[in-house]
Amino acid sequence: MGTKENNDREKMDLFVKIGLDERTARNTLANAKVTASLTAVIHEAGVVDGCNKTVGNLLYMAATKFPASALKHRPTMLQYVVSSKIKNPTQLEAALSFLGTDGSESFNVNAFEEACGIGVDVSVEEIECAVEEVLNENKEAILEQRYRINVGNLCGQVRKKQPWADAKTVKQMIDDKLHGLLGERTAADDEKPSRKKKEKPVKVEEQVVAISTSAQPPEEELNPFTIFPQPEENMKVHTEIYFSNGTIWRPHNTKEKLERHLAVTGGKVFTRFPPEPNGYLHIGHAKAMFVDFGLAKERDGCCYLRFDDTNPEAEKKEYIDHIEEIVQWMGWKPFKITYTSDYFQDLYDLAVELIRRGHAYVDHQLPEEIKEYREKKMNSPWRDRPTEESLKLFDDMRKGKIDEGKATLRMKQDMQSDNYNMYDLIAYRIKFTPHPRAGDKWCIYPSYDYAHCTVDSLENITHSLCTLEFETRRASYYWLLEALDLYHPYVWEYSRLNITNTVMSKRKLNRLVTEKWVDGWDDPRLMTLAGLRRRGVTPTSINTFVRGIGITRSDNSLIRLDRLEYHIREEMNRTAPRAMVVLRPLKVVITNLEGGSVIHLDAKKWPDASTDNASTFYKAPFTNVVYIEDSDFRIKDSKDYYGLAPGKSVLLRYAFPIKCTEVIYGDDKETILEIRAEYDPSKKSKPKGVLHWVAQPSAGTDPLKVEVRLFDKLFKSENPAEVDDWLGDLNPLSKEVITDAYAVPSLCSAVVGDRFQFERLGYFAVDPDSTPEKLIFNRTVTLRDSYTKGGSK
Repeated sequence: MGTKENNDREKMDLFVKIGLDERTARNTLANAKVTASLTAVIHEAGVVDGCNKTVGNLLYMAATKFPASALKHRPTMLQYVVSSKIKNPTQLEAALSFLGTDGSESFNVNAFEEACGIGVDVSVEEIECAVEEVLNENKEAILEQRYRINVGNLCGQVRKKQPWADAKTVKQMIDDKLHGLLGERTAADDEKPSRKKKEKPVKVEEQVVAISTSAQPPEEELNPFTIFPQPEENMKVHTEIYFSNGTIWRPHNTKEKLERHLAVTGGKVFTRFPPEPNGYLHIGHAKAMFVDFGLAKERDGCCYLRFDDTNPEAEKKEYIDHIEEIVQWMGWKPFKITYTSDYFQDLYDLAVELIRRGHAYVDHQLPEEIKEYREKKMNSPWRDRPTEESLKLFDDMRKGKIDEGKATLRMKQDMQSDNYNMYDLIAYRIKFTPHPRAGDKWCIYPSYDYAHCTVDSLENITHSLCTLEFETRRASYYWLLEALDLYHPYVWEYSRLNITNTVMSKRKLNRLVTEKWVDGWDDPRLMTLAGLRRRGVTPTSINTFVRGIGITRSDNSLIRLDRLEYHIREEMNRTAPRAMVVLRPLKVVITNLEGGSVIHLDAKKWPDASTDNASTFYKAPFTNVVYIEDSDFRIKDSKDYYGLAPGKSVLLRYAFPIKCTEVIYGDDKETILEIRAEYDPSKKSKPKGVLHWVAQPSAGTDPLKVEVRLFDKLFKSENPAEVDDWLGDLNPLSKEVITDAYAVPSLCSAVVGDRFQFERLGYFAVDPDSTPEKLIFNRTVTLRDSYTKGGSK
């Protein structure tokens, strides 16, 4: 057994000792980064000889999620885990969150222990009390839905009341009490609810063919931004946007208001790209970036990168850092980087003004009551409370005098509207959660519906651009700005970017990552921008793809994945030098070439390589032992087969014709060990088949060994979002790892990010997992696909 196999076996044993099941342990070994991190964590925790499964699972979680900025504190935190002071995932998540925000230099032990619930023991009686409260609050829904009720949601509500309660105890207690309330399950309880038919079924974009390979598709030559008005027109009526209910909402700036705005902006276009820092960006965000940054660039204007950080429970610095870095990688330069939290005081002051103007009130309805009243178009009992009373209560909310969930600030809009998003939307909620940037200054946080449009106006945004699901919120957007007498940006919605054979819901992406269905946010099979970059895709090809799709309002089609691949292939065909790699080597011994001789041949990096320019070639050694793809040899020949067969000749690209003279089998008389052949040094024979190859660089020396990862579609269905069991639709063949491929010597100098065309195989990029000992290549895209008639060779 080789050194690598021994190391893997030792690590496998180490991982099993801490309680990981074999499947998880094997998946860990397949990821070098996680393997290194978990091994280090086990040693730092002092559990090399093993530990119980609960501790082991927490150590695994710490290894995969520990913030890089606080690594020096990891040994200390691990002792809390080993000593069972941190004894469940909820506490560990709190610890990681604390260290990620407050632990980069040093951290306060008392504050850390308080944040993680160290020493807090939640009794069975306290858990039972919280469970009964939640079940009573949800009793109507439970009786209606019976065992179809979302138990995970009920558990989540209990955790909000008792965050340090044991999760298994909570789940078991809820199950027991549901059984006591509902009795035995019936056959009807196990029936799947009928699904309503969608009014607009998703259609897959018609296959486009006959696109010239010598010129860009015509749509890339168009300017998609001509549809947008100039900033000085933001008081005119624009008639192109109609809503399904017939209402048209447009900016209604007065002349004076618009002039004040133009004086600040100098008449320039101001846009914003406003991601929520709760996950990694995907290719849908690339379209949003293209629209927001692209319009500003095309009009010589400015685009903010604004983090919509109003939910302190979901945001992480990891995501903020990623977003900043990926925006720059995509080729965009923000005018300024801002945060909604920069405006918390302004937003609060405007909320007070909204109350004073009679347009907002403090409400005490519970979420289910608000839902019921909205469905019945009924006003809240507190809607008409005196203004002074709402002002006092809102101040109490700010000062933390009212418990979480016991009050909200709601906008007094139109409960009789045909638009559900005008039903007195919530402006502020109470959350006793410290904010990553604002700390514990605030215990009330603005909602998206309140903050988004208000900050747009405060930043003098001229064009507020978003996807179509926000269309019905335009009414609330303009209502609030009008109620506060603020400047109105021009709002325009465009279709989301949906691509076949993938998912782009942040919730689903998060499940794929956290449940280890993929190898992290930058798994090359994902449509995250980090994943695409790791796969070898360039920002240029992504932006070209997005430009070609256009900025339309058609929202009933999926874009075929091969359309994106077309643009990737077109760019790499122009920019990626050629090289030869054999994925599954079959040994060929050339019997009429002396064993120690080496012929150094010129191989082309580019199809139009010139003999006058040596840099357009690389040297490929040719010796008496070469390797070809095992799929390029057959025992039985046929007319339509151009590979090697007994008695048949092929041309080795850039080298010589060879003819198979003998086949050497193993002891089983079936396994082919090697092929014997003779070469034609005169090159007089002209075989039809041309094969790529790699030779031993010298007698008895193996060629450069590399690892190659082949990726395919992540899901089998074109639209996995519509599949009931979407995780069951995962393609089990979406990733194949070939550990012992052979490459020409010129590739030994490749570095992370370098891209190549492996002749006859596809386009590849060097993966970050590469080490000085071994290069790893990811297949970016195949050589040909059905999107075009032609394709590069």
